[in-house]
Amino acid sequence: MANLSVDVAGISSPNPFWLASAPPTNTGYQVQRAFEAGWGGAVWKTLGDPIINTSSRFAAVHFNGQRVAGFNNIELITDRPLEVNLREMAETKQRFPDRALVASLMVEPTREKWHEIVKRIEAIGVDGLELNFGCPHGMAERGMGAASGQQPDLVEMQTAWVKEVARTPVIVKLTPNITDITATALAAVRGGADAISLINTINSLAGVDLDSWNTIPHVGGKGSHGGYCGPAVKPIALNMVAECARNPQMNLPISGIGGISDWKDAAEFMLMGASNVQVCTAVMHHGFRIIEEMLDGLSNYLDNKGIASVTELTGQSVPRYSDWGQLDLNYAVVAKIHTEVCISCNKCHIACEDTAHQCIDRLTDEQGNAYLKVREEDCVGCNLCSIVCPVEGAIDMIEVPSGHAPMNWNQRQEAIAAFKTR
Repeated sequence: MANLSVDVAGISSPNPFWLASAPPTNTGYQVQRAFEAGWGGAVWKTLGDPIINTSSRFAAVHFNGQRVAGFNNIELITDRPLEVNLREMAETKQRFPDRALVASLMVEPTREKWHEIVKRIEAIGVDGLELNFGCPHGMAERGMGAASGQQPDLVEMQTAWVKEVARTPVIVKLTPNITDITATALAAVRGGADAISLINTINSLAGVDLDSWNTIPHVGGKGSHGGYCGPAVKPIALNMVAECARNPQMNLPISGIGGISDWKDAAEFMLMGASNVQVCTAVMHHGFRIIEEMLDGLSNYLDNKGIASVTELTGQSVPRYSDWGQLDLNYAVVAKIHTEVCISCNKCHIACEDTAHQCIDRLTDEQGNAYLKVREEDCVGCNLCSIVCPVEGAIDMIEVPSGHAPMNWNQRQEAIAAFKTR
């Protein structure tokens, strides 16, 4: 059986699956239940000066029959006294000494506030700290969360303040509500961070009730922007993790967050550079026991691949991720429809005819049976037909030889410039 244990900047855990700082890590009761179920670590719900949360506070986006394709919340940091949290954290660490227990922190951007809370938290024996520079709502209006996380100078400065007194590893949690995630990631590096985690939630409004015209959720008829997470944000999160992992100046461990729902998602994040992953929405949807399938699935995958340790996954796909200008313009694929599998629903033909390149013909064989065929000379290999096809294996994308040497956009531009100077 493959070794699932990981080490993230000196924080060790028996497996790479941590609970993210969120409602599932609000109390010692919850975190201890999670550890009993098999979770390798937990980031405690963000600590700071206790606030008052609203009622109601959650909403979900359901799509095409799938419940909770996306999840929205306007909940803030802990609303429980710091002393209560500290007591429960100490009890939890004492009961589960082999699990990673990380404290998420958020205070106003002053050196004294950061020094004070770091010393109090570390005194009870946590394994590390996560600085919450990502929360997009409520706390941002008070100068914290994303308000700090969107300014690289504040990320660097506050990270440095924490590192002045911290004795445990410091993870900086980044906001996705920014143009270039690497700008703040590199600021965390300059501030002395030991690792980064990303992404926090995306600014969002879940919807509007068409009967009442209230926002979803609403608080007495008033709504607010909130944080978006869940399966729908996975592609955004995966890209941002990859952008940080492939940056040559970003040589810190990455804790991947965002839409991770099963072991396959976790493996993808690790292949794109994450050392471990954090999970929230999937647990809120299905409960702590999903860890059993995650552990079994990842372990079996590694065994089938002949991989001895999960750490061997980290970063393996990063060299394959590049700027668009590095892609081979002479690489070509075309669609092939397998008529023996096709159910003649015509979805591929409609999609291609209306929105792509009009290269699928509707034909009739000698027996009068209708079938679909791709005109390969006109197919650009866009993949749309295979995407909309409801039948597995009915359409394949087949690589075809182009007859030309590989050439990317940058090389093409260089060749054009060289020709013009002759």
